[in-house]
Amino acid sequence: MGTSKYWMLTRRQVLGGLAGGSALAALGSWPTRRVIAGAAPEPQDLILREIPSTGEELPAAGMGTYRSFNIDPGDRGALERMQQVLRAFLDGGGRVIDSSPMYGQSERVVGLLADEEDADARLWMATKVWTDGREAGIDQMEASMRLMRRNPMELMQVHNLRDLETHLETLQAWKDEGRIRYLGITHYQAARHDDLIRLIERYPLDFVQFNYNVLERNAEQRLLPACEEHGVATLINEPFGQGRLFRRVGDRPVPDWAGDIGASSWAQLFLKFLIAHPAVTAVIPATGNPDHAADNVAAGKGPLPDRDLRQRLVNAVED
Repeated sequence: MGTSKYWMLTRRQVLGGLAGGSALAALGSWPTRRVIAGAAPEPQDLILREIPSTGEELPAAGMGTYRSFNIDPGDRGALERMQQVLRAFLDGGGRVIDSSPMYGQSERVVGLLADEEDADARLWMATKVWTDGREAGIDQMEASMRLMRRNPMELMQVHNLRDLETHLETLQAWKDEGRIRYLGITHYQAARHDDLIRLIERYPLDFVQFNYNVLERNAEQRLLPACEEHGVATLINEPFGQGRLFRRVGDRPVPDWAGDIGASSWAQLFLKFLIAHPAVTAVIPATGNPDHAADNVAAGKGPLPDRDLRQRLVNAVED
């Protein structure tokens, strides 16, 4: 397909010259954008982040569905366990949930559980298109919306940049028609971060999803600053490095200074490290454990680590 004149506009042009800055330049004084303090774990205490293209606010602690939600929808026991996961997430103030047709039954399970929990108004749903060709993409996205029982879908993303321009053209048309609210792209490998930067500079994207964690900090160099400069929201996948962070710390107790930022677990420390970056909109760890879901979403409350504490965490993981 040819690239239309509209798609050659950058986010800066679309937003009328949105001002940005390098997140790294002021590492020691990163803003948290908006933190509403409070002692009780209520939704109003959440750390909220704005979507630059609209100003809509989202809780910074979200949830992914890779593997965890890929269960047999007919297995009542498994479904009840995942219902407890979703309930813990919602009770902690979580809203953002991300899925994909690549994740087996995850979209269907999300839709079923959201309906059972009467959570349509509370959830902010994202999924992806992961196929080749315009008509195949349309069919897949329509199926995803039926499975997740979402119309309009909050966010539709091109998964791992597959048949990118074809799907972006469809997504822009759907956004104009009100079938989706936001459009974006995703990848999970640091080797593709430069590609993501080029696309951010070329297309008026609302969201970019990519990998970032304490051990894999490549995104801090150029990708996160580019998102901030061009006014693109971010979803962070693989925040635990596929479990490598937990293997690194093993059975060690969390450091004493964790209490200074209200963190009671390594998971909360790892997530707060990411949320502390001003260009991070939401982190999306996946889990099939209700206690872990509650623990993860709790990372989106309270103080965040400053430069010194972030470096201490890096040292603790890399030692």
